[in-house]
Amino acid sequence: MADAVLISGGAGFIGSALARHLVAAGIGVTVLDNVSPQIHSAGSGRETATAELRDLVRFVEGDVRDRAAWDAAYDGQQVVVHLAAETGTGQSMYEVARYCDVNVTGTAHLLDLLANSTHSVRRVVVASSRSIYGEGRYVDSAGVAHHPPARDRAAMLSGRFDPVGPGGEALVATATDEGSRIHPSSIYGITKSTQEQMVLVGCAALGVDATALRYQNVYGPGQSLSNPYTGILSIFTSLIQRGADINVFEDGLESRDFVYIDDVVEATARAVRCDIGGQHVYNVGTGVPLTVLEVVETLGCVLGRPASYAVSGDFRAGDIRHNWADTGRLEAELGFTPRTGFRQGVERFAAWAEGFDPVSPDGYRRSLDEMRERKLMA
Repeated sequence: MADAVLISGGAGFIGSALARHLVAAGIGVTVLDNVSPQIHSAGSGRETATAELRDLVRFVEGDVRDRAAWDAAYDGQQVVVHLAAETGTGQSMYEVARYCDVNVTGTAHLLDLLANSTHSVRRVVVASSRSIYGEGRYVDSAGVAHHPPARDRAAMLSGRFDPVGPGGEALVATATDEGSRIHPSSIYGITKSTQEQMVLVGCAALGVDATALRYQNVYGPGQSLSNPYTGILSIFTSLIQRGADINVFEDGLESRDFVYIDDVVEATARAVRCDIGGQHVYNVGTGVPLTVLEVVETLGCVLGRPASYAVSGDFRAGDIRHNWADTGRLEAELGFTPRTGFRQGVERFAAWAEGFDPVSPDGYRRSLDEMRERKLMA
């Protein structure tokens, strides 16, 4: 077991929960984080958690794009958990330089440090994403696997949202395993795929073990309530609390895999502690697809305020139709099966979110307007 772990992005949603978990297990933790206003602004629900974290860990406030920040943080570390990244599929399509700079250049600084300095790092765990797959895995009527490209805009404008095979044949979505094709459909997905490959290839060359965790949609207490660019559960919760209308994109039947924060932390901690050498990738999800309509209705039920929503047919560039995880490898090699069902997790999240004033929907509406202005949303 590692005695010293550095978590980049360690003041964020996943990072701070992981830090608390590791500290409770007796592991020394250093956090490197720039405390981004997009995530940590007033009303985010993050203020108290971040303040408490500073008392638990060695906290280095700095940016992963700054080599000096890495230099200040990495000395004596045995494991680096690289979580720092800009997140948000939609925003990545028009803030391209920032997403590439943070996600790719930030990772390059870590690898430069490992290649060009004396260090004690023996393992890197990098937060990858289900977004690297683009569309998930599908099969046709003969059982042949397909990995469809980005969906046709004309078809979507006509209300035909499901991917089809190369000959126009109907396809059925199935669980996406780690051997599925990597073909991201957003700039965010491209940067996460690049992060993953940089870490796996760079660490292999340097004799450092590396694990990439392809997180599905993570949710739970501690998620930023004010970030309008990511996390539909927090966005929808704030809208329901205010009695505001929810715009359900496409036909509401697009599906995702929602995995609770405690399960993500446990899976990540196992990757930190494991003694499996070499380079490995794991999906981290529940293996259970949920449609957006199911999410909206469950939230309204749990909050005791039926959601007001409209299925608009709107769609965004970079979005995919279906993706949920095949978790067989996670279970077989890291011995972990997620324990928290969606209803249970949403009840915990909603109880936590009720302790904060509902966030104004203005930021979310502005984020959609930004995409429409750039013709990235229809």
